[in-house]
Amino acid sequence: MATLEPATRPALTRPSATPDNPHFSSGPCAKPPTFSLETLSDAALGRSHRAAIGKSKLAQAIDETRDLLGVPDDYRIGIVPASDTGAYEMAMWTMLGERPCEMVAWESFGAGWVTDAVKQLKLDARVHEAEYGQIVDMAALDYDRDVCFTWNGTTSGVKMPHGDMIPADRAGLTLCDATSAAFAQDLPWDKLDVVTYSWQKVLGGEAAHGMLILSPRAVERLESYTPAWPLPKIFRLTKGGKLIEGIFKGETINTPSMLCVEDYLQALAWARSVGGLEGLKDRANRNAQVIWDFCADRDWIANLAASDDIRSNTSVCLQFTDPAVAGDAAFAKAVQKRLEAEGAGLDLGSYRDAPPGLRIWCGATVETSDVEALMPWIDWAYHAELDARDAA
Repeated sequence: MATLEPATRPALTRPSATPDNPHFSSGPCAKPPTFSLETLSDAALGRSHRAAIGKSKLAQAIDETRDLLGVPDDYRIGIVPASDTGAYEMAMWTMLGERPCEMVAWESFGAGWVTDAVKQLKLDARVHEAEYGQIVDMAALDYDRDVCFTWNGTTSGVKMPHGDMIPADRAGLTLCDATSAAFAQDLPWDKLDVVTYSWQKVLGGEAAHGMLILSPRAVERLESYTPAWPLPKIFRLTKGGKLIEGIFKGETINTPSMLCVEDYLQALAWARSVGGLEGLKDRANRNAQVIWDFCADRDWIANLAASDDIRSNTSVCLQFTDPAVAGDAAFAKAVQKRLEAEGAGLDLGSYRDAPPGLRIWCGATVETSDVEALMPWIDWAYHAELDARDAA
């Protein structure tokens, strides 16, 4: 594609309307549309999380999570410290090492788990990596080993197309970081032994708390295997060789924020009001489709994902394909700054390790009308920055 010369470019028309909510950050993400501080008035502030009211609210958060996500009855759900990172680290440090493992990475967070497995835990690990926009051939993995992977690459905009390649009769465990997939994509629970996510993604909850979901096979591993390395207190899930069941009933390892718990409960209530899991998925799909259609009509911007079946419906990552600016981090940053200066879209920059471009969060808390309002601004900002470069 040849870049249009200044004289032949269409005249710039500055859009007249901005999104009602320009928050498109990929985490912390936009609050639910009905959010207000008044909805948190029932929070158990100043009360112990071990008091009846605190334990009740924590247990409610677990029960409603199970119901909304369709988590099987025999899976445990726990609220743990340090967001999705803490939950996934907890799983790695307590369960890995019993057998060799397959470490899978196609974006920065998966790469972080690789580093922990290889350099910190020094496991017998085979590493499988793909470039941003690509995905590892999951069917080629050895599932008699433990397999660690992300379901949706928040920083690459690439997701698992399905879980069919994971065998039901696997000997190893599957540890899935699902933080930007939970509540927006189908998770095949029978194929997943450990699932983690944080409140701050698809439901727009507050940060710092993680969710740890364990299959019966994962519990069996915890109760039958003791790692060779010492475990910090916040990682310990067993005592005397038995699972600490209280963790999965709302008796958290450390002190949770009851304000954040209340916020999560309100987000779960909002999720039910829009149709539950199916409604949440539909909202994310509609949001992402607006961007996909926008890119399909233009030859200077495209989805970073290499194929449609693996493109994310939550963290949509875009790249400029105009040869004059493709891969130009300064140009992408300038477009991002124009959008922010106009109040059209905030926090749209690609992740620091990803190829330069834009990253637009399309999870369920984002209104489709706001995504639609953003698109003309991206068109305008791109051409405005081209003109500015010519003028310079």
